[in-house]
Parts: sequence; structure tokens; C-alpha cells
Amino acid sequence: MRASRFFISTQKEAPSDAEIVSHQLMMRAGMIKRLGSGIYTYMPTGLRVIRKVEAIIREEMNRAGGIELLMPLVQPAELWQETGRWDKMGPELLRVKDRHGRDYAIQPTSEEVITDVVRTEIKSYRQLPLNFYHIQTKFRDERRPRFGLMRGREFTMKDAYSFDRDVAGMQASYKIMFDAYTAIFTRFGLKFRAVAADNGAIGGSGSHEFHVIASTGEDALVYCPTSDFAANMEAAEAMPVSSTRAAASQALTKTATPGATKCEAVAAMLTLDLAQTVKTIALTVEKEIDGKQVKENWMLLLRGDHELNEIKVGKVAGLAAHRFATEAEILEAYGSIPGYLGPIKPRQPVTIVADRTVANMADFVCGANEEGFHYTGANWGRDLPEPIVADLRNVVEGDASPDGKGVLAIERGIEVGHVFQLGTAYSESMKATFLDENGKPAPLQMGCYGIGVTRILGAAIEQNFDDKGIIWPTSIAPFELVLCPMGMDRSELVKTTVEQLYADLQAAGVDVIVDDRGLRPGAMFADWELIGVPHRIVVGERGLKEGNLEYQGRRDAAATAVPLDGMVAFIKDKLSQ
Repeated sequence: MRASRFFISTQKEAPSDAEIVSHQLMMRAGMIKRLGSGIYTYMPTGLRVIRKVEAIIREEMNRAGGIELLMPLVQPAELWQETGRWDKMGPELLRVKDRHGRDYAIQPTSEEVITDVVRTEIKSYRQLPLNFYHIQTKFRDERRPRFGLMRGREFTMKDAYSFDRDVAGMQASYKIMFDAYTAIFTRFGLKFRAVAADNGAIGGSGSHEFHVIASTGEDALVYCPTSDFAANMEAAEAMPVSSTRAAASQALTKTATPGATKCEAVAAMLTLDLAQTVKTIALTVEKEIDGKQVKENWMLLLRGDHELNEIKVGKVAGLAAHRFATEAEILEAYGSIPGYLGPIKPRQPVTIVADRTVANMADFVCGANEEGFHYTGANWGRDLPEPIVADLRNVVEGDASPDGKGVLAIERGIEVGHVFQLGTAYSESMKATFLDENGKPAPLQMGCYGIGVTRILGAAIEQNFDDKGIIWPTSIAPFELVLCPMGMDRSELVKTTVEQLYADLQAAGVDVIVDDRGLRPGAMFADWELIGVPHRIVVGERGLKEGNLEYQGRRDAAATAVPLDGMVAFIKDKLSQ
């Protein structure tokens, strides 16, 4: 490739709406161009990265037994209605009508379509297992698209779907895909971590997320440095801070706390440790009983310095359809304004759920259900009945690891892949069955496996950049190597050397571009440092007279002189590292 015949359009400044480093650098490097909110044109350098990402994914998916097909971007509403997701997806699912008034979805994912394919094609257990995948455009109508390719509306995703005859087969397919994903992200040259995750809207049982480690990541990843435990914050189990409950040593005392509606303010006013306080969260569950709408009052209790994990709350029996109580509902149920609620003698019946840590607390401080007052010295069993106990909170650094092999640490990550054990969540609703060994129909066991192809670009940059620009891992860089000739238009020696070296590098399989645009060295180097090409060779007349060329890796602080006749072997060695 020659730069004069390629399209390079770098900028000195990023657009004002580019909020994070990857968005800023991709815009400046001319890799993407904004068309509309959350919608981008992939420019030539950006597209080259995407194609390299896709190539690695295809190689590893094929190696793992995946079979590539291509499913439509536009999908009939009827399929989504079969699974109930036409309504469940909400406004994130872009719905359109054709000229006949028929409803369609612009696909955000393809569980329904692939299940429809398989239910019409697969008849016998002898045809299983199967794993289909495709790399296709997706669209999710994000409420607030931002961060460039990290949270856009239109994006490219690789999604794969496995089909097995039983749970053991599904778990074996899941393991194959987990290993394939590990190989994919390793080949990308990125530091990543696989963590146990919640299945969320996709449904099914177990799942893992693959995260690229980056300090700017939106997701908190929980892991134990001394064991194999790793999970995202939503799924990380929080153990009780104390494994046993101390005996009561204080009398229950109603104490004035005027204006102290937060645990921090209460602790400061009473000169107590925040960890001695308990905060109350009021929930309402509406349900129909004997044809009448009724409301149930629920109260969640957390230690004052802990944070609620709403995903965990939804898994407590009876709280799948919960919502936060309104101020009017709180006044009616507890006789007090928020900030002074507590589990002792509420006005109306209430179901109390205490976090594991709170369930083992003694002599704690809680609201008195009266404005301006809290109780001190509250104890379970003596002052209020034993609660329902559940894991309700986010873990914090230093918590005991759930596997009992150390304590937890937290780092930031960017989710770029997710693997799910779906089970029969889709096959049952869509009646996707096969005939088993006994000739009886059975539902297909499914797995689902996604990688955010275009998101990989943003995540890789968030992990690999400096004040000069992007630093691509070699495997996904738009070019592996750039040749920068000094005065190629003025020196026949430089021109001849560059042309021969270019041909030799191409013959050796190196993805190389020659910058033959005739730019000044400073401008030329700045462009390629911004674009992030990982290897650079400078060809100058002065060095050639000594038989040398200058090599500099993108992360190197200085250039290295390399003999001309050994440069191709030198580069091949660098690329193999």
C-alpha cells in the first residue's frame, strides 16, 4: 500500500462532543466519521482494523467448529412476538413497517431468527451438535448514544448460537466457545479478563463476560488475586463482613437526630462509625389477588456504607416486579418521611429483607419511623423479628472471596464479549424441537455467544494510547509497518532502497505502507503516531551511506540503527514477538 493512493485524513483537534480518549483519537486519526447520533462511517484506516478483528474471529470460530451464515438485518415482528421480546425490549428495539403495514424489527441480536432456521432444518439428534455464527450489522436505539463506537446505535457484532440435545452437550459447547473467546482476545493482543455475569434480558442460566482491562472502563470487575474467582459487580456474591452475630450489649434507645436523613449525617451526629448504621430502602410490589390490585410493602436493609445491587434485589423471591416506593406510599406505610425509616414497628405490615452483613450486626442504628429520630442499640430477636436474609449489596475491595481463597480486588473493564448458556429459553417458546434417540420430540438446548466487533476498536485504544495517539497491538493494527522515506523525491538512493525494501517486506508477508506523500518528517511521523502503526522504518540518505536504517517501535523512546541487509529478518522477528 502506498499512502499517496490511500486515504489519510488526520486532524489536530478532536470534535467537542468526543468525550473519551478512544472517541477523540479515532476521530482525529480519521478512522470514523460521524453521520448521525450514534451512527458512524468507518473510514479506510478504521475499516482495515475491523477487517483484521473479523479475520481473527473467523479463524478461531471456524477452528472451534462454528459454521458461518448470514442472517437478515430486518426481521419479521412475528418471530419476536413468539418469544415475547417484541414488547419486552422496549424502545431500544427499532421497529419499522413496510409498505403493506407489516411490522419488522431492525435486529439488535438474532436469537429468534436462528431458532427459526434450526426448527425448520433440524429433525434428528443425529444432526447435533451445531454452532452457527455470523458477523452482521446491529442496531439498538440507545437513549443516549455516546463515546463513539463504545456506545453507538449502529454497530457490528459477531453472534453465534449452539444447539445441543441435552444440558451436558450445551455445557460442552459453552466450554468450547469460552476457550475460543480466550484464544480470540489473546490474539488481539489485549489484556482481558473473563468474569461470571448475570444473564439479563437474554435469559438462560450461566454466563461469562469478557472485558478488556482499562482504567476508563465503565464496568467494575471483581476478582480474587489468589484464586480463579472473577465476576462482574452485578453477579459477584457478597459474603457477610462478620460470620457471626455478637450478643446485644446496648439498650434500645430512641435518639434525636434532627435533620440527619443520611447514614453519614447520623454517624457524624452520634460520633459513631458509619459501619454501625443501617439504611432502609422502601419498595412496593403491586400484584393482583382475586381480581383486585394490592400493594405489598417491602423493606431492604443495608449497612450504611454499602451500596444496593438492584440485580440481586430482583432475584429475591417476591421481588421480581418491585419498584421503589413513592413518598406518599412511604408516609402511609411507615408514618414518616424518607430518611428516618426503620424496621422497628412500622405502621403497616412490611416484609423485611436484610443483607447478609446486616443480619449479623448487633447494637446497630436504624430509623425510628418518626421524623428527626433514630434508634441506637437495635438488635435482632430482642427488638425486632429475624428478617429474611439475602445478598443485596455490591462487594467492596477487601471482602472475603466467595470461594474462601482470599480477599477481593476490583479493577475497571470494558465489556467486549459475552457467552450465555440459554438452555431452552428460546426453543420452548418457539417450539424448536428434535427427535431424540427414542423418537420422541425434545427441546433444543441452546447457547449464545457475542463479540462486539466495532467495540473492540474503542476498547483496544482505551487500553493502548499515549499523548501522541493510538498504539495498536500488531495483530489488529491498520498496517503492521510504515516505511518513512526522507526526501524520496530528491534522492535516487532513498527511492531505490525504499522500493526494494517495500517489495521484500511484501514478499515476506508484512502488511506495510509506504508514506510517499512527500511530507516533512515531523508531520509524517505525527500522522503515523496518531494512527498508531506499531512499527516504523525511516529510510534516509545519511543512514544509507553507513548501511543502516532507523527502526522505532511505537512504544520505543528512541530509534535503533539496523543494517539494511538485515532489516527484513529484524522486522519478521519483531512481528513474531
